[in-house]
Amino acid sequence: MDIIIKSSIPKLREKLLEALQAVLPIAAIMLVLCFSIAPVSPSILLCFLLGAAMIIVGIMFFTLGAEMSMTPMGERVGSMLTRSQNLFLIIGVGFLLGFLITISEPDLQVLANQVPSIPNMTLILSVAVGVGIFLVMAFLRMLLGIPLPRLLVIFYAAIFLLAAFVPKEFLAVAFDSGGVTTGPMTVPFIMALGVGVSAIRSDRHAADDSFGLVALCSVGPILAVLILGILFHASESSYLPPVIPEVGDSVELWQLFSEGLPTYLHEIATSLLPIVVMFGIFQLAALHIDRRTLGRIGVGLVYTYIGLVLFLTGANIGFMPAGNYLGQVLGGQSSRWLLIPIGMLIGYFIVRAEPAVYVLNKQVEEVTDGAISAGTMGAALSAGVALSVGLAMVRVLTGISILWFLIPGYLFAISISFVVPKLYTAIAFDAGGVASGPMTATFLLPLAQGACIAVGGNIVTDAFGVVAMVAMTPLITVQLMGLVAQLKTRKARSTQPLLDPAALLAELPDDAIIEL
Repeated sequence: MDIIIKSSIPKLREKLLEALQAVLPIAAIMLVLCFSIAPVSPSILLCFLLGAAMIIVGIMFFTLGAEMSMTPMGERVGSMLTRSQNLFLIIGVGFLLGFLITISEPDLQVLANQVPSIPNMTLILSVAVGVGIFLVMAFLRMLLGIPLPRLLVIFYAAIFLLAAFVPKEFLAVAFDSGGVTTGPMTVPFIMALGVGVSAIRSDRHAADDSFGLVALCSVGPILAVLILGILFHASESSYLPPVIPEVGDSVELWQLFSEGLPTYLHEIATSLLPIVVMFGIFQLAALHIDRRTLGRIGVGLVYTYIGLVLFLTGANIGFMPAGNYLGQVLGGQSSRWLLIPIGMLIGYFIVRAEPAVYVLNKQVEEVTDGAISAGTMGAALSAGVALSVGLAMVRVLTGISILWFLIPGYLFAISISFVVPKLYTAIAFDAGGVASGPMTATFLLPLAQGACIAVGGNIVTDAFGVVAMVAMTPLITVQLMGLVAQLKTRKARSTQPLLDPAALLAELPDDAIIEL
């Protein structure tokens, strides 16, 4: 165990540098705003800075911990399920995994407290059933080779059909649920399951189908919450703004964070327990992994636990009040339109601090053998989130219904999925769920809520929906990136000599080459 910990120290230094690159731009933007057009109290600024420090250390531990534990656990369970060739086992275990992981997702607890007129446990259990069912569908899609765009057309058509019958006060929250449930706890494990399942397949489309699980798992919660909205006829807001902290000195500042720390220690322990128990059962029944590998996974789980506790403590106690207050200050000024460019700038950088984004970018780079680099994915996600936050601020200032943005956005995203390479489509729809994580829920959503309070808007109809917007725009930007790559490839092929046998063979599919 000591050897494993010592060997991970150089990796921790590497992850610390990545975390600094992700969080420091956000801190710099906040400081510039605080000392110029959006003054805040010293208490809020100190809470934000301490929260930023905790987030940096949290990202460092989480990203390494996910690599050491969540990824190998998910891949081995996925491979074992596929090798079993037992359809009932795949369906049963797939549903159970989706259900248990969703119940333990910390961000879902936050959403449950915001939804009006529905008991928390009713909402959580319904969403968990939705994720479980759609994780099974995602497994079956991969095993049967069903194209992802066809399923997306069917499911999103059902979503927008149901949306016509849901009260407008409930609509944005329903779409937010799809992004919230695919958080830092579920994404690494579910994505690794996809890689494990596809690794058993020998066909040339296996790598393409290794993505798409998160995409389908984001659909289930939306459908579940829309159905609940119809059944419960929710129409009243129960929004409670975050408490703006007031601290007199450094001791009070630390007390503020230390009082919240036990809550997240308990939450993350509860979140990790179902995954550890399920993996332990698989280990005893079928996996039989060697002790050294188990030791590495164990150390990784400890790192994941420490990282998520620090990250969520810093985000909820330090970032959430700062985001809300900043929104109120910016929204209360005469130049309210500044909310749009400032929101876009914050959105561009804040997605880089999402823990699950690191997992997605690294996995994309590995599965594609570097054809899609982590940097390229990061740029596409940042552009998408910047656009989405800008549009969300337009909604806050104007009160336009979220459907005016979501319906055209999803129609465009699904339409181009039929001409974009399959791999890019699956990655894009996964990216939508990954980008809308805890940083969106704890900073961007409070920013929109604070601005909405300042302009006198309706919190539930105008401010909620930021998560849904952040989940939508990467579907477009990542697929457009794939379309550009496809056009470049075709142009390069068209410039090759027509009679070059090697070039002609390279264009043929594997099956045709075998037949030749």
